[in-house]
Amino acid sequence: MNYIEKIRNILQDRFTETPKANVVTFGCAQNENDSEKIRGLLSHIGYSITDSIESSDMVVYNTCAIRENAELKIFGNIGKLKALKAANPNMIVAVCGCMVMQQHIVDKIKKSYPFVDIVFGVNNLEVLPQLMCDRYTQDKKQILSPIDKTDIVEDFPILRSGKSKASISIMFGCDNFCSYCIVPYVRGRERSRKPQDIMAEFRQLIADGYKDITLLGQNVNSYGKNLEEKIDFADLLQMLCTVPGEYVIHFMSSHPKDINKKVIDVIRDNPQISRQIHLPVQAGNDRVLKEMNRRYTIGQYMDIINYARQQIEDVSFSSDIIVGFPGETYEEYLDTEKLVKDVRFTQLFTYIYSPRTGTKAADMEDNISYKEKTVWLNRLIKIQQNIVFEHLNSYIGKTVTALVEEKYEDGSYTARLSNTFVVKFNSDSDFTDQFVKLKITGKKGTSLTAELLK
Repeated sequence: MNYIEKIRNILQDRFTETPKANVVTFGCAQNENDSEKIRGLLSHIGYSITDSIESSDMVVYNTCAIRENAELKIFGNIGKLKALKAANPNMIVAVCGCMVMQQHIVDKIKKSYPFVDIVFGVNNLEVLPQLMCDRYTQDKKQILSPIDKTDIVEDFPILRSGKSKASISIMFGCDNFCSYCIVPYVRGRERSRKPQDIMAEFRQLIADGYKDITLLGQNVNSYGKNLEEKIDFADLLQMLCTVPGEYVIHFMSSHPKDINKKVIDVIRDNPQISRQIHLPVQAGNDRVLKEMNRRYTIGQYMDIINYARQQIEDVSFSSDIIVGFPGETYEEYLDTEKLVKDVRFTQLFTYIYSPRTGTKAADMEDNISYKEKTVWLNRLIKIQQNIVFEHLNSYIGKTVTALVEEKYEDGSYTARLSNTFVVKFNSDSDFTDQFVKLKITGKKGTSLTAELLK
C-alpha cells in the first residue's frame, strides 16, 4: 500500500489527465483471471482502463507459454510496441505471465527488446506497484528473474471484464508433470486457497449479480491436498451450492486420474452445477497416454464417463486432445478418433503437439511430419463438427434455460447454454445478463435458434 500511494503521487505529477492502461491477455482462463487482478490493481492506483494500446500510458502483456506459436505471437506483439514507446516516452511497457517464468525468455527480452520497462512473473502480481515506483524514481528497468513462491495473496483488487460471467481461482500450480507440459515449471507446485476465502469471493459475486461462475485451477480435482483442513473438491462444490441465488457453476480443468464418483454425485445432486464436464483426455491410446505421463488408461477414462452418464441426466463432456505426440503412430491416432466417436463430446479443443523446452517430451524422437499431423488434426476436426451438428439437431423442440449474453440493434439476442452452445432469439424486452426459458426451433450454422417463452 505504501508503494501504491507513492506511485499515485508520481502519476499526479507526471500527467495532467488521468493516465490510461491497457492489459492484453494471451492464453487460458487462468491468465485472464490474473489480468483482471492486474486491471484491478492499476485501477486502484489511478489508471483508467482502456482497450486502446495506442492511447495507453501503460501496456501490460500477460503472456502464455503453453505452445511455441503462442510465444512467437507474443514476441511479435511486443516488437510492435517499440514505435509507440518512441512516440510516447512516458509509456511504461510491462511483460508478465507464464512466458517470463523461463530464464531464457527473460534474457531474450533484455537483449532484443530493450524498450521493455518491467518484467515480472506469474506468482508475484502484487510487486507491480513497487516495480512501477522504482522504474519512475530510479529511471532503471525492473526485470525480475523467475522465482518460486508458495504463499497466496488474498483480497487482491479485481476489475472484472464481464457483468454476468466471472471466474474464481481456487488453486494455483500443478504437481502432475505431464511430459509435454510446461505449466508446473512456470506456475509452480499446487497451492490451494482456503475454502473460507473462496466462499467469501463466491458470495460477493452472487451478491453483485454474477450468474455464471467458473472455478479455475490447473487440476481442480486436486483441490485441498495441501491444506490443513480436511476438504476436497467435492466438499468445496457442495459448500458453494449452499449459497442462495440463481447461478450456474462451471469448473476447469479436471484431470481424469483425480476426478471421482464423489464429484459426480455432487454434480448430480446440485442443479446449480453445469451438466457439462470438461475432462481433458489428450489422446485415445494407452501407450501414448503413458508416454504423456497422464497416469490413467482409456478404460479408466470411460469408466468415469459411463458413471456420469448413469447418474446425471443430460450430462455432456468437453475435452482437449493433442495430435501427433512424439512416437504416436497412425494406428494409435485412430484410437483417438474412436474415442471421440464413442464419447461424442459437445466441445473439443484440438492441437498439434508443440515441443516445450525443459519438458521430457521435448527430448523424445518425433518421426511424424508436421504435414501428416495436420492431416490427422483436420480429420479429427471434421469428425467433431459432425458430432456437434448431431447434438444441435437433438435440441430442436426442447425447452432450455440459457443465460443471455448480448443484445443487438435489431432486437435479437444471443444466449448460451451451460454446455456452451449458442442460442439466438428475438425479443422486444431487454434480457441481457439474465436467465431465460427458450424453446429451440432450429439451428443455423453452429448455433441454435429459439423463441422466448414467458
